[in-house]
Formats: sequence, structure tokens, C-alpha cells
Amino acid sequence: ELPESWADMQEPLLEGMCFTLKYLGMTLVEKPKGEDMAAAAIRRIVATAQVGARKFQKVILTVSPRGISLQDADTKEMVENISIYRISYCTTDKLQNKVFAYVAQSQESGALECHAFLSPKKKIAQAVTLTVAQAFQMALDLWEAAQAGR
Repeated sequence: ELPESWADMQEPLLEGMCFTLKYLGMTLVEKPKGEDMAAAAIRRIVATAQVGARKFQKVILTVSPRGISLQDADTKEMVENISIYRISYCTTDKLQNKVFAYVAQSQESGALECHAFLSPKKKIAQAVTLTVAQAFQMALDLWEAAQAGR
């Protein structure tokens, strides 16, 4: 449950804001950003997810100025850690409005990957997107402050 003034709270974001979501999957994309590209990628992921009858992995997605970390909600095992500098785009899909997705460059292959997650409510998907945007801004502010201090 997010407090009304959560957008003004920078302290928790430094530590990391956590969201429990279901991981829908990943697809490769051609471009680092863009609404149409993301919408098409989300459609592919959702279509693939609907075909496979498997249960979705429940993950704890933590957003901080360092980036996004994914942890298995059941085992607490770290799934992935994505640096804020490798994330090029994030969005809440207009049609699938409970779906949050981000595009990041793979550390291994350098390919652009779109990862999609299902949230219990539209509001939560939007909150994750806004939190990632705030994390970008905070990372930039911290970087600029570090540059100014040199």
C-alpha cells in the first residue's frame, strides 16, 4: 500500500522500493525505447505467456537509484540485478494496464531485452513505472553531484 505522498519520499527509494509481481517473460527488441516497440514486445510476451500453461514466477522487484533487482518471492534467491545504466525504457502498457515492462541491455550478449511483469492492480504497475523514473532522476542527481564535487 503506497502512502499518498509516496512521490515525495526520496529516503525509501535510496534503500529500494519493493513490488511483488509475476514475471511474464522476456523478448528481444530492436530499439532501446519507444511506445510502439514496447507495446509490440508486451503483446508477444503476453501471447507466449498465455500459450504456456505454466505458473508464473512470483518475484520481488526492487527499484533503487542503482537499478532494478529481481528476487524469487518464495526462495528469496536473487534472480537478476540490472544496473540503472543498462535500462533504456520502462512503461505500463496501455492495453494490458496491469503489465509493467522495462527494456535493458543484456550484460552477457549486449542484446536489448524487454522484460514484462504482471501486477495485481493497474495502480501498482503505474507506481513501479513512476518509481523507476524517479530512480533515473535520483541516479542522475547523484552522478551530477559527484561530478560537481571533483
